[in-house]
Amino acid sequence: MRVEVVQAWPRRQRSAVLQLADGATVAEALAACGWSLAGISGQAIFGETATPATVLRDGDRLELLRPLVIDPKEARRRRAGSG
Repeated sequence: MRVEVVQAWPRRQRSAVLQLADGATVAEALAACGWSLAGISGQAIFGETATPATVLRDGDRLELLRPLVIDPKEARRRRAGSG
């Protein structure tokens, strides 16, 4: 099956398309891509949180997540206050 792994930081992005066996997990995809996982706070599939044991499906996009810079509630408060 075909799975895309993506990482998007403010100043750099990268993507890799992997061919994996049916039933492969998030952990197996991360190992197959060979990227350093330093600074990764989690992973998601099309924006939905995933665990290392999550089974992937053909065509999935596995997203590597970075840590939050600011609490989402605080960010909304700041935006609302500036308007």
